[in-house]
Amino acid sequence: MTAASTPTFTTHLECSLTGEIYPADTIQGLSAAGKPLLVRYDLESLAQAVSQADLARRTEGLWRYREFLPVRRPENRISLGEVMTPLIDLPHVAGKSERLIVKDEGRLPTGSFKARGLALAVSMAKELGLDHLAMPTNGNAGAAMAAYARRAGLRCTVLCPDDTPEINVNEIQFHGGDVWRVNGLINDCGALVGAGKEQVGWFDCSTLKEPYRIEGKKTMGLELAEQMNWRLPDVIFYPTGGGTGLIGMWKAFAELRAIGWLPDDVKLPRMVAVQSTGCAPIVRAWEKGKEFAPLWEDAHTVAAGIRVPVAVGDFLIIRAINESGGFAIAVDDEAILAAGVEVAHTEGLMLCPEGAATYAAWKQALADRRIGADDTAVLFNCATGIKYPMPTATQSLDRHREIEWEKFR
Repeated sequence: MTAASTPTFTTHLECSLTGEIYPADTIQGLSAAGKPLLVRYDLESLAQAVSQADLARRTEGLWRYREFLPVRRPENRISLGEVMTPLIDLPHVAGKSERLIVKDEGRLPTGSFKARGLALAVSMAKELGLDHLAMPTNGNAGAAMAAYARRAGLRCTVLCPDDTPEINVNEIQFHGGDVWRVNGLINDCGALVGAGKEQVGWFDCSTLKEPYRIEGKKTMGLELAEQMNWRLPDVIFYPTGGGTGLIGMWKAFAELRAIGWLPDDVKLPRMVAVQSTGCAPIVRAWEKGKEFAPLWEDAHTVAAGIRVPVAVGDFLIIRAINESGGFAIAVDDEAILAAGVEVAHTEGLMLCPEGAATYAAWKQALADRRIGADDTAVLFNCATGIKYPMPTATQSLDRHREIEWEKFR
């Protein structure tokens, strides 16, 4: 560590499947086993270097947790003004439930929780001397990478399915990303990104194919614990495509427990992976008692962010579910759309389709008695609902005609 370095405690990278050790501070993709690499830390030294009181005095968003993150040099921390995203109670729709809370990640830069993972991935890319990043996306991840990459002065290429929402494609381009539509799904785009590594020389930033997006998503768990005064909810409902956030939060809770910030009497939350019935590879594998989830054919759903037919971190998602005593659940598109309308009309909160899926899943799990009415539940709304199609407003008044005031009664 040089004199210009900031205190960080990364020791090595570790294959999530085999445990094989890889050096930190070097460019890495997947392990030799083709599985994600996890960042490991000297947690004993970390615990001596920072306290909960230190965090309480800081004003930054995710970078307040810098000791828990791998970026060593402060000048390489790329930021677009991340905030601590709010916890919003849903008292009207919760009914007799003890507490139903939305963590609204739509308040982050580029309007989604993808900002967390890409802030870290891009920061480490800069630190390691990379200059051209590429990734497949269903929309929001590409927008976040384009924004952070341009902020860092790096080139960015994004491939997306040809039915990706227009607003996301335009957002990527507006941020200076080189965006291309592909006649396929996100896994098809990912195959092209992988093939281009040798041909073009870019670095593949696909979900979990580099070690650092998971560290950015980990900050959701650190932040949630801090917001809840170092206690945790009974259950977390997480919209699951690639599953980086679910894996990252479970990693965060393990690290917090290891340094004593989550004492043994604090029960860890049950982790619930929420998918669509039109694309539910994790649900199918979990229900069959499997750790690996084969490709889901003919994937389709209105919640594009969770339309991921195959996930490289499938076994990590399922392990987190099982270790936490959680479950995987799928809801159909009709329930997702109805959930979004219900929360908007009743609570005044606009959820993205993936966030709405977590509310639909909570209702279904409550009805199925997989959770209890006295369980405190946190739903992750992963993006601002403003980016997504809404019903058209058609009513109008002609001020030159007599107004039929009865319409307003």
